[in-house]
Amino acid sequence: MEGLKFLIVFVVLALASSFASASDPSPLQDFCVAIKETDGVFVNGKFCKDPQQVTEKDFFFSGLNVPRDTSSPVGSNVTAVNVAQIPGLNTLGISLARIDFAPYGGLNPPHTHPRATEILVVVEGTLYVGFVTSNLANGDNRLITKVLNPGDVFVFPVGLIHFQLNVGKTNAVALASLSSQNPGVITIANAVFGADPPINPNVLTKAFQVDKKVVDYLQKQFWTDNNN
Repeated sequence: MEGLKFLIVFVVLALASSFASASDPSPLQDFCVAIKETDGVFVNGKFCKDPQQVTEKDFFFSGLNVPRDTSSPVGSNVTAVNVAQIPGLNTLGISLARIDFAPYGGLNPPHTHPRATEILVVVEGTLYVGFVTSNLANGDNRLITKVLNPGDVFVFPVGLIHFQLNVGKTNAVALASLSSQNPGVITIANAVFGADPPINPNVLTKAFQVDKKVVDYLQKQFWTDNNN
């Protein structure tokens, strides 16, 4: 009986711990507007501005309606609206992004957000989106995809690799909300082949089962792009 009680308590505590760590910590005050100064109260990675000095500008961002340049190599442009752009987001556990896609294959390449789940709504165009699960019981990584049209909504679970591809003939626009004030982003190809300093090619040739010439080429491409 004692063993059963211990097991029940352990399960409850484990569940409580998982819920508590599922998103940014809850704030203990109305707001903690982030400031660069170090003379203040340190909360969640930022110092708090004196509440009496807070203004509407601390909670405001303008221009998300403006189309962005999509002439990048992948044909997309992400406009982040997180705590770096709106200091008032500090401790509130949410952020936003606008994603512009060029016609005929504009791509937001495979990436992850280590600290946030993402919910995406298509505003214009047609997107092919998807994410890859972590290893299942049989060792597989399942791909879950959907073609989205204006007004459609799709969710990418926290930490999983996901992507969006414009499969239409016109520009596409999507808005994404993320469950962190600073979700972070790891673009897979950039991180693997553009790491600074570069990852040892022997690691990558074995991991990807390719010739070293391929790895050298990719590292040169991505390292140059990321570090110029």
